[in-house]
Amino acid sequence: MINLILFGPPGSGKGTQAVGLAEKYGLVHISTGDLFRSEMGADTELGKQAKAYISKGELVPDEVTVGMLKNKVEAHPEANGFIFDGFPRTIPQAEALDTLLTGKGTSISGLIALDVSEQEIVNRILNRGKTSGRLDDNDEGIIRNRIAVYEQETAPVFDHYAQSGKSWKIDGMGSIDEIFARLCARIDTFQ
Repeated sequence: MINLILFGPPGSGKGTQAVGLAEKYGLVHISTGDLFRSEMGADTELGKQAKAYISKGELVPDEVTVGMLKNKVEAHPEANGFIFDGFPRTIPQAEALDTLLTGKGTSISGLIALDVSEQEIVNRILNRGKTSGRLDDNDEGIIRNRIAVYEQETAPVFDHYAQSGKSWKIDGMGSIDEIFARLCARIDTFQ
């Protein structure tokens, strides 16, 4: 079983790469962004809470995120593994994920961080904003705030998994296919 955390700031390409990786390795792709959008689209109480934070470029509180994630993992007992895209975002979330997986007799295989420059991230998100329908993708101030929040609150998760030798950075610049090949080369070492 492969349990992979695809890591990096917003706009680094996690979602794009996770779809192909899930298909290639037969894994369930869990995107917290998709979970949030689904809950917000259904106008659930969790969705309303998430929307208030996301609209300001802030992180959704752990109890909301972890609850959504646990439900998604438990909905796929047959899975050969998972790709976590956009989670964990904090050390407490990483610890909650570790506990969840340990309870299922498994653990994180590795965390792979996509290394992309801040200006490239801003450009990618603004470009995505032309078609995503997400207001937060069209405001450079919110985008830069999201990057700052990532650096302050999320980047330490890399070190959490590095302590057990499970964190790697790969170059997230270049074509989608070039980045995919780099990711696959690293994931193939997990098997």
